Amino acid sequence: MTFVRACIFNVYFFVLTLVMGIVALPIRIFVPSCALSYAQAWTRLTVKGLQRICGIRIVVSGREHLPDGPCLLACQHQSALDTLVWMNLVERPAYVMKSELTRIPLVGPMLLLTGMIPVERAGGAKALRALLAATDKARDDHRQIIIFPEGTRMPPGRIGKLHPGIAAMAAHSGLAVIPVATDSGLRWGRNAFIKRPGTIHIVLGPPLACTTKRTQILPAIVTAWETLSRDNGLPLLTPPPVDNCVENSAATSPKP
Repeated sequence: MTFVRACIFNVYFFVLTLVMGIVALPIRIFVPSCALSYAQAWTRLTVKGLQRICGIRIVVSGREHLPDGPCLLACQHQSALDTLVWMNLVERPAYVMKSELTRIPLVGPMLLLTGMIPVERAGGAKALRALLAATDKARDDHRQIIIFPEGTRMPPGRIGKLHPGIAAMAAHSGLAVIPVATDSGLRWGRNAFIKRPGTIHIVLGPPLACTTKRTQILPAIVTAWETLSRDNGLPLLTPPPVDNCVENSAATSPKP
């Protein structure tokens, strides 16, 4: 039955994405200001389909830690669901993502119109400057910036090596960094066709106290994830190597 549900969801997701991608064409031309709300409708329908077809329940806690205005959400990344769910958990989301996604037919142009932040992961200093400029723009536009510091999906219970882009963004912008832990990989793993029924937990923690101290931000994120996981019954985490930065990289977006 789980396999059958996964097949039905994949068909539902493909048809929904194709139809809404085609309908997005006139929106891009005539009402581009509606792009974000339209994208939020697509992700809302996608997540609802996942919940109803695959028997997955999503429980979010700690939302009281979200500020009223812009912030940085430093999220663990275990599942493709992580790249969808935040579109409807905050009011004005802006994902930091790899630039290749903007070249996907139908979807890519909408990503740019919605104000997402593409990053050339091998772009070095130039990419970092572009990332900081985009961070300023998102902050001024009162966006909540979703970023996956590990840069790729990790199995539940493991933390990958963190990229330094979020530290530069936080130190540059002064935005609060909200750590987010999850166990989404238990239900929808990396490259997994099967979506297992059950509950996915998303837990937000209080803002980090060292937002403007660049060298302290990455270790503080790791510590916060470990604490949130332990205190909320999520899989206990194996920390990354001590040197958990990737030199000369602005890359912070998830792999698809």
